[in-house]
Amino acid sequence: MSAPRIALLVLSGVLAAGAAAAQDLPATASDRFAMLDRNGDGKVSRDEYDGDAFFRLVDADHNYRVSVDEVQGVLGPQRDGEFSATEWLRIADQNGDGELSAEEMRRSSEMRFQRLDANQDGNLELSEVRMGIGQR
Repeated sequence: MSAPRIALLVLSGVLAAGAAAAQDLPATASDRFAMLDRNGDGKVSRDEYDGDAFFRLVDADHNYRVSVDEVQGVLGPQRDGEFSATEWLRIADQNGDGELSAEEMRRSSEMRFQRLDANQDGNLELSEVRMGIGQR
């Protein structure tokens, strides 16, 4: 998987932390990790990497579907090397209907977590997040 794709996947995990809606997303792996590690224990658990929280955050109109416009509203302006809202939605949209359901978001989040958890211990460490977004 390419570094930009992994970066996007980690980015969506940061959104799951719920703090990114009102501010710019952290640019560094360390800052993204700190945002995800809500209890400050130095690792990100599956509970902290929560696809349901991400879905609730992004579903601005509360219609239980996430549109490209809603994704764009959370991601903000596209940064160099990152996917657009349209590309991000296309990656996660498993049934191809142009919107995301809560189940699609949950599955996408779980797949991201599994890819990033290189040692398969059920937690993400900073080194795994750094490796996932191509930062040292």
